[in-house]
Amino acid sequence: MKLGLVTYNLAPKWDLATVIKNCKAAGFEGVEFRTTHAHGVEPSLTPDQRKDVKKRCADGGLTIWGLGTTCEFHSPDPATVRKHIETCGDFVKLAADLGARGVKVRPNGMPKEVPVHKTLDQIGKSLAECGKMAADHGVEIWLEVHGKETSHPPHVREILDQCGHPAVGACWNSNAGDVVNGSVKEYFNLRAEDLKSCHINELCSTYPWRELFACFKQINYDRFTLCEIAETTDPVRLMKYYRALWLELQR
Repeated sequence: MKLGLVTYNLAPKWDLATVIKNCKAAGFEGVEFRTTHAHGVEPSLTPDQRKDVKKRCADGGLTIWGLGTTCEFHSPDPATVRKHIETCGDFVKLAADLGARGVKVRPNGMPKEVPVHKTLDQIGKSLAECGKMAADHGVEIWLEVHGKETSHPPHVREILDQCGHPAVGACWNSNAGDVVNGSVKEYFNLRAEDLKSCHINELCSTYPWRELFACFKQINYDRFTLCEIAETTDPVRLMKYYRALWLELQR
């Protein structure tokens, strides 16, 4: 496994140079650029700007692992869903230009007036369309385990089953709802075959981190686990401690 950074919430105010500098100083190998942040890595970048971002990250030894979008597909309004699919397509093209591995999307709720399984089916079919676009550009789509009801692991499983596209997988999000009787194994195994990325948060919490890391090792996961923690006034120092604990959890 490799350690990277999600710019949400530690680094929303860092420009690109600061992201590269701080990650290098702390031993972080990759980054997921979350949309709307100060780094400015957005679909609005020109072709030349995209080349510049790619080169600067490569020169700084930083892998552009993914792009974190707010694309979501649960709305009962077809026009809203279509707009999010099109936005996802814009990020897919950006990811391809930057050499990123994937684009993170999310489920973000269940409309009360719509049957649950209908919403899950709609999200899955929307993801299949996004997956086709991603495959055409040589990248992946990662469904973050997110949302008040949509983060329920069996719901994520149903969404992925309805999608059925090989370019679409799950982004483990280290939620409290992953834990059953103190263990993550049940819900980890429910999605193990589809895990393509991972967000980790406060490694000093009561979440069963060592078991989670062991589960990832058992499936030979060789991708990124991405640090997603709150802002601090001393980020590099905290990131160095975070990396030390991350290394210990892999023992």
